Amino acid sequence: MAIKAYLRASTRDQDPTRAKGYLRDFADAQGVTIAAYYIEQASGTRLDRPELMRLLDEAAPGDVLLVEAVDRLTRLPQDAWKALRARIEDKGVRVVSVDLPTSHAYLTPAPAGDDFQARVLDAVGCMMLDILAAVAEADYQTRRRRQAEGIVKAKEQGAVMGRPADPKLHASIRRLRCDGESIRNISRILRCSTTTVQKAIKTESA
Repeated sequence: MAIKAYLRASTRDQDPTRAKGYLRDFADAQGVTIAAYYIEQASGTRLDRPELMRLLDEAAPGDVLLVEAVDRLTRLPQDAWKALRARIEDKGVRVVSVDLPTSHAYLTPAPAGDDFQARVLDAVGCMMLDILAAVAEADYQTRRRRQAEGIVKAKEQGAVMGRPADPKLHASIRRLRCDGESIRNISRILRCSTTTVQKAIKTESA
């Protein structure tokens, strides 16, 4: 049995390696060693995650897929989750999540020949995993809805939406413009969009 840890973060401002030490401490407490880490920046709502797929490709029957929490593995809608779970089951991989205590038993396999205990553990594990997967997806949808509602409310109140302007970039744009550079050349030189260049010029003349 090899323990393969999967770490995921959704956005670039989040650190997917944040939980590495936490998972290592958990494994140490359980008396097992993590054989490999698979780390990626990707949304849990995507099924086609390269590192997760690589983990499953390299896993052998009986290996453990270790995650900090079920929502690190999935925020998938039901059909996509069923597809991922089927692939995990086809590979004979067991999912252990730190936030799912019933799954920890996979780290201490039942004695050889004890098929009853293994079947009970599989049944309970699948049921709890399905429940937490559904909760993770519902939580994601709820947060998306609240975010959308917040944006609508902010717009109604006249808030300015979008990324704040970069003063240094805008100053460089205006300086190049004063030197006679075209909008396209400024965009190429500063490696920004022509829209950003136009906005900086417009802000100056406002």
